[in-house]
Order: sequence, then structure tokens, then C-alpha cells
Amino acid sequence: MTLASDYEVKEPSRAEIDALPGAALLEFGSPWCGFCLRAEPFIREALAGHPKVRHIKIADGSGRRLGRSFRVKLWPTLVFLKDGKEVSRLVRPAYPADIRRSMAAID
Repeated sequence: MTLASDYEVKEPSRAEIDALPGAALLEFGSPWCGFCLRAEPFIREALAGHPKVRHIKIADGSGRRLGRSFRVKLWPTLVFLKDGKEVSRLVRPAYPADIRRSMAAID
């Protein structure tokens, strides 16, 4: 999979996320968030080494159910899933190596 460049217009349901087969990375954030923009090249680099990982960018904010179901409080929050189950989570990742390690755990 390649880096998802845009945030999902329609947020998937928690049931849809829980039913995802294989490896997936949920990225909760906002297009105007400075922390999100800073993390983008790190995420792109990590995904380049794991082409089978599905990347889903989710615009988070007040009233957004999926983010609340994952207890997202800060952006970006990266949730690494394997067959719909959370394996790892990073909040405001500062180092590409942290993302690569989490990515390796699900791929």
C-alpha cells in the first residue's frame, strides 16, 4: 500500500475497522495539524518498506465516533492493527524508527 494522501471523507465504522483482514495503519489527525504534517514523511518512509500494510487517514475531531472509540486525544495518533486488533499505538511520533518498529510488528 502507498501513503494515503487525503483524509477519508466518510469515516469508516468501528465494525468495518474491526473486520479488516491483514495489516492496517489508522492515522488519526487533521490536514491543518502541524504535528501531523511533521510526521507525514516518517509515515511515508515506514510504509515504503511495507507495501502490504493498508493505510487509512481519518480526519478526527469533536463528534467523530471512530476516534473516540480508539480513545484518541492527540494528533497524530497512529494505531497499528493486525486482523482488526490493535497491536501497537504511537502518539505524535518523533522518530521514524518508532514507526518502523510498529509497522514490522503487524506486517
